[in-house]
Amino acid sequence: MSPSPSPENERIAVSLKTLVDLAKPAATLKLRPKRIRAAQSGNYLSHFKGRGMAFAETRLYQPGDDVRRMDWRVTARTDKPHSKVFCEERERPLFISVDYRPSMAFATRGVFKSVQAAKLAALLAWAAQQQGDRIGGQIFSDAGCLELKPRSGKAALLRFFNALVYPVYPGNGGGTLTEALARLQHHAHPGSRIYVISDFRGLNPLAENHLALIARHCEVILLHIFDPLESQLPEKGRYRFTDKIRDIVLDTGEVKQRHDYHQRFQSRHMHLKTLCQKLRMTLLPCCTNQSPIEVLNLNSSRA
Repeated sequence: MSPSPSPENERIAVSLKTLVDLAKPAATLKLRPKRIRAAQSGNYLSHFKGRGMAFAETRLYQPGDDVRRMDWRVTARTDKPHSKVFCEERERPLFISVDYRPSMAFATRGVFKSVQAAKLAALLAWAAQQQGDRIGGQIFSDAGCLELKPRSGKAALLRFFNALVYPVYPGNGGGTLTEALARLQHHAHPGSRIYVISDFRGLNPLAENHLALIARHCEVILLHIFDPLESQLPEKGRYRFTDKIRDIVLDTGEVKQRHDYHQRFQSRHMHLKTLCQKLRMTLLPCCTNQSPIEVLNLNSSRA
């Protein structure tokens, strides 16, 4: 196991300590479900009627009803026996898919897209753990796709954090966005809340079809990670970029070139936005120099 990144390298590789320290800011984050939350035991109301703690309705007594659930006030008022019916409360699985492909190892400002993705994932996991939800995840890169089944408690939280810092891929393929979403379709159970954190490079009709199938039975939120340079070229000048293997010099002298570049980014973003509207998903953009907690709190206020 390699040592955790030093503080000066935190812009390019996240550390376990950083993810653990996000517990405090995550306490302000509320992952609001689309359905009503109850105050007791579980956090979400299911569609099933049962002997939970959240009152649903009063109906005429039916043979087999528990006499302890009799609504004596309504029975006395109507002179007909009535029973109380409750909605069964259940934990809601949270599944977080994180893109670690090579395109995520990039930034000109702030932190690498992969680091921003890890911080967002950790904040979401902390918030879910504090709400009593089960936490599962998926981390995918060119090396493969790692899945963690949803579990409860801090042990599941730390297991997820360790996977974010030290991912060990099983070599099962799944390195492309399309393959990862296809696997996600089979691993995420109906009723889950799913976050996909990615730059969404390589999004194609087949990947969109997988998202559509997932969105039929789950609540899906797409967190679009991008660097400022990906949205807007800098002003006129010559700029050098390197990945420590190759060097590229970019000349941004032409106004039309900068305009066309920005329009291409806007078109990709609008395509994502339109797709989310069509499939009833939520889209949340996040730049590499933004505060992750502020981005997520904005999403909570919209929920």
